[in-house]
Amino acid sequence: MTISFDGRVAIVTGAGGGLGRAYALELARRGARVVVNDLGATRDGTGHSDAAARVVEEIRAAGGTAIANDASVTDAGQVEAMVAEAIAAWGGVHILINNAGILRDKSFAKMEMADFRAVVDVHLIGSANCTKAVWEGMREQNYGRVLMTASSTGLYGNFGQSNYAAAKLGLAGFARTLALEGARNNVRVNTIAPTAATRMTEDIFPPELLARFQPEQVAPPALYLVSEDAPTGVILGAGAGVVQAAHITLTRGVALAEPTPEAVAENFAAIMDRDGEIVPQSGAEQAMTILQRLQGL
Repeated sequence: MTISFDGRVAIVTGAGGGLGRAYALELARRGARVVVNDLGATRDGTGHSDAAARVVEEIRAAGGTAIANDASVTDAGQVEAMVAEAIAAWGGVHILINNAGILRDKSFAKMEMADFRAVVDVHLIGSANCTKAVWEGMREQNYGRVLMTASSTGLYGNFGQSNYAAAKLGLAGFARTLALEGARNNVRVNTIAPTAATRMTEDIFPPELLARFQPEQVAPPALYLVSEDAPTGVILGAGAGVVQAAHITLTRGVALAEPTPEAVAENFAAIMDRDGEIVPQSGAEQAMTILQRLQGL
């Protein structure tokens, strides 16, 4: 069955290039009307350009429907105006892909707190601003698809990116909670952790690998996660045509007869033992597993 977005309205942030552009182009090709949002800033978040308008030209030249928007995702007022513009033009918003981001990489020892805050503000708070602006409308229309952009750095860590990691893991937790809160109103929220050759990663990838990690290869799983039959609460990794699932797991743990630091040290190997680990579907399951261990289960 072909996945279609006919009749859907999508907002893609950070869509002036890289992954966002690939998402916007493919959504439009499959029938969506797309708000191409991009401030047009450089990789570190400074400056401004007409990047969004250029992508809109591409979409229109291919027969699609799109409008450009240069709102900063860190400005809630601008974001609300962007959503209002989409609703005025097309009647609602069905899909939001939170993709906008910046990088200010340094080891934590050398990082200024202003750079820490700036990255968290764009990735995490920016995604919250955009999601908040569409959330009530999605609930009222009983349909919504939201995609957060995490990263392997957030899930697993990466030297020199503490600010980025903090924001990206925050987004994964944000998405998991919204998946629970949106379920009764058919609002599904997922997360993608992409690996792609973009301006954000151009100095990380060896030249011989750049061609294999094109942004267009991340678009298929991203679009599936905002489609009619999308799951919810899922984290997918994607790059170079490979799609993976990431899980936050919990071991069975150990019920300590006397909970002391020494007892933790003595039982650390058993605590870390992954045999029988689970993937909790909500935070409440951790308390449930503790009660089970206390009952000897």
